[in-house]
Amino acid sequence: MQNLVVLGSTGSIGGSTLDVVSRHPDKFKILALTANTQVELLFNQCLQFKPGYAVLLEEKSAQHLRERLVSAGQDTEVLCGAAALAQVAALPEADTVMAAIVGAAGLVPTLTAAKAGKKILLANKETLVMAGNVFMEAIRSSGATLLPIDSEHNAIFQALPPGYDGDLSRSGVRRILLTASGGPFRNYSPQQLQHVTPEQACAHPNWVMGRKISVDSASMMNKGLEVIEAHWLFNASADLIQVVVHPQSVIHSLVEYVDGSVLAQLGNPDMRTPIAYGLAYPERIASGVAALDLFKVATMNFEAPDLIRFPCLSLAYQALRAGGTAPAILNAANEIAVAAFLDKQIAFLAIPRLIETVLAALPVATVRCLEDVLNADAEARSVALRHLR
Repeated sequence: MQNLVVLGSTGSIGGSTLDVVSRHPDKFKILALTANTQVELLFNQCLQFKPGYAVLLEEKSAQHLRERLVSAGQDTEVLCGAAALAQVAALPEADTVMAAIVGAAGLVPTLTAAKAGKKILLANKETLVMAGNVFMEAIRSSGATLLPIDSEHNAIFQALPPGYDGDLSRSGVRRILLTASGGPFRNYSPQQLQHVTPEQACAHPNWVMGRKISVDSASMMNKGLEVIEAHWLFNASADLIQVVVHPQSVIHSLVEYVDGSVLAQLGNPDMRTPIAYGLAYPERIASGVAALDLFKVATMNFEAPDLIRFPCLSLAYQALRAGGTAPAILNAANEIAVAAFLDKQIAFLAIPRLIETVLAALPVATVRCLEDVLNADAEARSVALRHLR
């Protein structure tokens, strides 16, 4: 029986995690659930899974949840604030932490879980994008277990040799092939891209995701962040990570070996598959995902990414090669730009322009500790906001 903390339980990854858990009550117990503002959904989750702790960021929301739970006869302890996220991530009785908070907000609690030596199911890519060296050092120092949950990185993890030790060449790996759906605007002309709306950007053709991640997918920044994440997860240089557009989203990623073999992980586009893999690793459990029907898929296509129409991917590669605080600056600028686009303050094509402006405005510094990352993040957000005014 694993005691599980779900950071971001009301998001799409959190909901999928709880769906898998509900199928295996003999294997998993929910110790803590956390959310940002969705009190009603968190209340219902607490009623179903009866966690010891629930966390909300705002005191008003937390008090409302307390009152609802007391009225329902539920004894879940309700905590409040960012510090409480870190607190539940490091609970001594916690075995596994699902890190599913979207964006930079997930960095500190996920890092706290790493320092506490937990088994971490990493769905928050920003932790590695912003503070890759700090986070990976915490994993090594504490003896924590790190399992990637992003479908692409989970696929790579499955396709690498068992017991992969972080040396691609010694493992006979030539390169990593990271697949991308291409998003809803894959075939749009530059003229069409000038007029796309947030509603269109959030309508992903294959995956069910939150609004921010959906926009990232539409701009291909999501894939850029995943390139940086893959660098840290698999100790792979930028030159050894190739993005391949695969519109059907059936092959989730591939590993090419020096003997010419290419190993791929296939499955229906459903996040419950990598979640179940991470929860039960090294065993396999049912996820609730339908079997892949290859006859129904019939055809699979592959394309090179268009870096002219989707410059966010190129910007991510540039930030990875620059190193230091550059990825944190990239991520912060992107979060501000995406929020502005969703609020209809800027056009879709203004997202990469704002990111490029912020990257050019700030010097790249060495990352020695978390404080370096947080300072770069704050400064980048400040610069991005100034350019929005």
